[in-house]
Amino acid sequence: MAWIGKWENKYLKVVDFVEENIDQCLSYYAYPPNHQIHIRSSNSLERLNQEIKRRAQVIRIFPNQSFALRLIRAIGIELHERWITKQRYLNMEELEEKEEKEEKEEKISDKDSIKT
Repeated sequence: MAWIGKWENKYLKVVDFVEENIDQCLSYYAYPPNHQIHIRSSNSLERLNQEIKRRAQVIRIFPNQSFALRLIRAIGIELHERWITKQRYLNMEELEEKEEKEEKEEKISDKDSIKT
């Protein structure tokens, strides 16, 4: 890979990590293109953290750790309910269709290999 030669002298650990885990680094390519847009970034996690921070600033002082955890849980549940009731972030039907197509292709290739 061309980028290895460019960056290995400056960022050796990062280059080594990417070389060892290239499958994990590019795993989102296994999903449909409409899903790739959403899962290649951490925007949804950043949004969750932003909402937790916003609500924590309103409360300012938490009486104990369990209260803070209850707030975080409540925010998570609220966001989850929004995802369920509103427009879907990821259309799972596309993923199911892709998996069905791959299974059919696999069965066909298995039958062809048995015949030969």
